[in-house]
Amino acid sequence: MSKNKAGTIVSAIFASTVLLSGCGMYGSETNKKIDPPQKVTMVDKNANKDKTAKKDNSQETVKTELYLIDKNGYVVPKTIDLPKNVTVAKQALDYLVQNGPGTDMLPNGFRAVLPEGTQTSVNVKDGVATVNFSKEFKNYQAGDELKILQSITWTLTQFNTIKQVKLQMNGHDLTEMPVNGTPISDKLSRANGINIDTKDIVDITNTKPLTVYYIGGDEGSYYYVPVTLRINNEVKDNVAAVVNALATGPNEKSNLVSEFMSDVKLLSAPKLEGGKVTLDFNENIYGGFKDKIISKALLDELVLSLTEQNGIDKVTLTVKGKPSLVDDKGKKSIEAVTRPEKVNTGSF
Repeated sequence: MSKNKAGTIVSAIFASTVLLSGCGMYGSETNKKIDPPQKVTMVDKNANKDKTAKKDNSQETVKTELYLIDKNGYVVPKTIDLPKNVTVAKQALDYLVQNGPGTDMLPNGFRAVLPEGTQTSVNVKDGVATVNFSKEFKNYQAGDELKILQSITWTLTQFNTIKQVKLQMNGHDLTEMPVNGTPISDKLSRANGINIDTKDIVDITNTKPLTVYYIGGDEGSYYYVPVTLRINNEVKDNVAAVVNALATGPNEKSNLVSEFMSDVKLLSAPKLEGGKVTLDFNENIYGGFKDKIISKALLDELVLSLTEQNGIDKVTLTVKGKPSLVDDKGKKSIEAVTRPEKVNTGSF
């Protein structure tokens, strides 16, 4: 797909006014002075029952990333409000089951990945989630096999207590997928990749994975898609490799685009200190030389991609050595930008 699509994205982005950043929700409490009762009053017990019933019906929710398959076949995180549950890992998998509890919550153009009727149990110990599937797990199309592995792994590893995943079916360890025989390593992790693109790779044994985020979807409903590329083992600077991959753009045969233009360049080596990486770009990083604005979509792509790297939590940008992180209203900010808690909380 042509990068001209990125121009449309820029127009849509300028309507937004919020930069990508880690954010929290803060509640406030008001202390009220309680006076002793001055007189005895009659209490309507039925009214209290009504209030209790209303309180019970207002169930709390928690934002959860479900890795679903979009209409183009990519495995994509979509953040959905799920009922608050102590077994968050199992609940997330249950919502990945076709015609399961999440059916009415799926965004348009997306589908769940696990076969209908699949039952799950999850045991987490020492950072490893052991998932046991019922026999229905094998009732999937062969073409979905890798997507299912990726969806399970990336959905579960969003939780801080889970770094790796082990699969079982009917209580027996799976060493390969049941339909097409895809080998399964003892412990799956994000290092195994997602939406893997091996374009121009002749010898995959001499490469290593690098995951970056491109833009997918249609006008009015764009979203970020993680793609794992393979880069030469001799590449030492993964940060510079991320920037190069975003500037080069996705596979021309894909339905994805990058907000980066091909002439965006780093003017010096990235500086990483205390989890914060500082990048100095040429002026082609701007959406326009006149306004000198860095678009939100470009910043999102960059921060999401860089924070997939171990040891990077924050990103700071400079242009020709000067702080130049500017939002869509022209307000400057030199604060480091952090990864959002969840990805694709809505379209842009």
